[in-house]
Amino acid sequence: MALNACSVTPASLGGTIVSVSRDEVLITAAELAQRLDAGEPLTILDVRWQLTEPDGQAGYQRGHLPGAVYVSLEDELSDHSVSGRGRHPLPSGRAVEAAARRWGVRNGVPVVVYDDWNRAGSARAWWVLTAAGLPDVRILDGGLSAWTGPLQSGSAAPQPGDVTVRHDDLYAGARPTLTAEGAAAADILLDARAPERFRGDVEPVDPVAGHIPGARNVPSTGLLSDDGRFLPDGELIARIGDLAGPTAGVYCGSGVTASVVLAAAAAAGVDAALFPGSWSEWSSDPSRPVASGPGRYPGHQVHGETDR
Repeated sequence: MALNACSVTPASLGGTIVSVSRDEVLITAAELAQRLDAGEPLTILDVRWQLTEPDGQAGYQRGHLPGAVYVSLEDELSDHSVSGRGRHPLPSGRAVEAAARRWGVRNGVPVVVYDDWNRAGSARAWWVLTAAGLPDVRILDGGLSAWTGPLQSGSAAPQPGDVTVRHDDLYAGARPTLTAEGAAAADILLDARAPERFRGDVEPVDPVAGHIPGARNVPSTGLLSDDGRFLPDGELIARIGDLAGPTAGVYCGSGVTASVVLAAAAAAGVDAALFPGSWSEWSSDPSRPVASGPGRYPGHQVHGETDR
């Protein structure tokens, strides 16, 4: 399931995967400003979210990119009515379509997503929307802090959109996913959480500390420079490691920051599957094995990992 970087073309909303380049995953603030100045049609979505502050509405109201519409990761990019699939289950395609139309997303009009915290919210939106079949979704590289233009306050009131979503089940949509069983059997499995959570030193959210046996730790924040932009392709590949195995997957706490790793991999020319339920789903079943310790890293052997 390790593929070339992928996106969905307008002619292939049913899920055909095609190779893309970095500038089809990311957009710079300078390019975004140029396109806005030129009057190009764009839909801009503000997806502010943090683990400790999941509702970004207040920050959005204080100041957002011109014309940007607020998107709730908790309410619109997740479906908490789904049980057994972790803390942030994927929404249905029908729910994504209804929400996207509220946001003003239109067929044939590019979408730009941004956030203000470690690219977590924007990467989640990028993954969900492209998995649903939207063909042109890009992450603002560097997030809100990269934008040097004017900000607007209050709420945008977009005209209703007309976008059509072709995938109702995002677990079987245009981007690959893994079940818990698939994650356990993956040839390559990356854990995007902070090292202390991966090692099992602390666990502030889920009931059990540690990681899936055999996983290696690639913290999502380690793929960003100090200014919040994604590292150059060569550095991304060096940190992510070789994903050339038949099945490569990524997980995190609940499927959000894993999307940062997947976006970085796609920008660098490779793709992998998301385990949407991630550690929150895995650790909810006491029969599943749990490992602790430093685990595996790109180019290194196992050092001190223990199962329990």
